[in-house]
Order: sequence, then structure tokens, then C-alpha cells
Amino acid sequence: MKTHHCVSMVPLFNHLSGEDQEQIDRLVSHRHFHKGETIWQPGNDPLLIIVARGTLKVYMISFSGREQLLRILNPGDYEGVNTLLGAMAQDIFIDSITDTEVCLLREKDFTALLSRTPQLALKLLELYAQRMADTENQTRFLTMENVETRLATYLQALSRQVSPSSRLTLPMKMKDPASYLGTTPETLSRKLHNLEDKEIISRKGRKLRILSPSGLNELAEN
Repeated sequence: MKTHHCVSMVPLFNHLSGEDQEQIDRLVSHRHFHKGETIWQPGNDPLLIIVARGTLKVYMISFSGREQLLRILNPGDYEGVNTLLGAMAQDIFIDSITDTEVCLLREKDFTALLSRTPQLALKLLELYAQRMADTENQTRFLTMENVETRLATYLQALSRQVSPSSRLTLPMKMKDPASYLGTTPETLSRKLHNLEDKEIISRKGRKLRILSPSGLNELAEN
């Protein structure tokens, strides 16, 4: 399998010198996972998981057995820092949405890196603070009572990630954005049809185009 210089893709590491990045790159292992495979689950050894190619989803299983999507990981994203730092492992699962290539860094290697690279520890604190802010935003997001409001807010955020652009692609199957939005695939499908009927969006499968940014903004503010 072709290896990837994952270290240079990740904000946690790409501010380091080229020499430091090369040293870290020699510590990571490279793995390929097929679509639908579980990469990490409760009980596994702590690992830093860096996405080199493909897409992963991070989710939890509720007491009722329902899957709650937490976030989507794209190339350059990573997961696992909390457990590497000794935090009690969350009941999270990480699955591949597509065929995926990842780079894995073991706990002992990560701990050694932190002890000899002070600037890495500072960058970790900065990114952790941003992750906490994102978590707070998602919590507020899920308290929105109206599913259409959540959907409009989500589409706006997705649009800002791609340029911004009026042409979007849902990054996952319908059940995954439905889980992220705290609703069912059937309800999400109906709400998307409603937006089409109002000529706020047009849609073909997972491909979306925002026809009325002002209409979407009005829904997001409701």
C-alpha cells in the first residue's frame, strides 16, 4: 500500500519543522479499511487516528440502541487525543464511510512526543479548546426545536466548508445526516422535499444546490 505523509496534513503537527514531522511520520503505521469497517470501538487500545484518504464517522450508541452521529472525519482530520491523554474512554465508535486509509500513532509514542516537543503541547491545547467550542455549538444546535431550522443551519455550515458555494454534496447516507440532526431519515427526506417545494434548494440524490440563500437564512433564524 502506498504510504501517506499524514503528519503534514494535520493541524496538530504541520506547524512543526520538517525534521520533526519526518520523525513523527516514522512512528505512524498505515492501514487500509474497507467501507463499513469499524476502525475503533470501546475497549480498543488508545490510538491517534489520522485520515489520509476517505471518510470516517464518529458516533455513540444511545441507551435505546440508536446511533448518534458526533462528527465526520475527512482527510487531515484526526480522532483519539482524549484517550491518549488518559481520559476515560468514551463509548464512541469510528467506522469507515468509504474505503479509507489512515495513519495510526500509539499511545507511548504520542506521550513521548509531547514530553520532548513543548510547542506540540501548546498546539494541542489550542485545538482542544476549539473542539470544546464545536461541541458546545452542536449541543445548542440539537436544542433547536424545529427540524427545518436544524437542517437549514446544517446546510449553511456545509456551504461554508466548500468555498462557500451554492453546490453541495451530502457527505453521507441519509441515515447519517438524520442522526446528526437528531431526527429520522423519513423526516429528513420530507424536510428536504419541503425545501425543494419552496424553491430554496434543488436536489438530485446527495447533490444539492442552494437556490435561495436568503430563504435558507430565514429558516435558520426561526
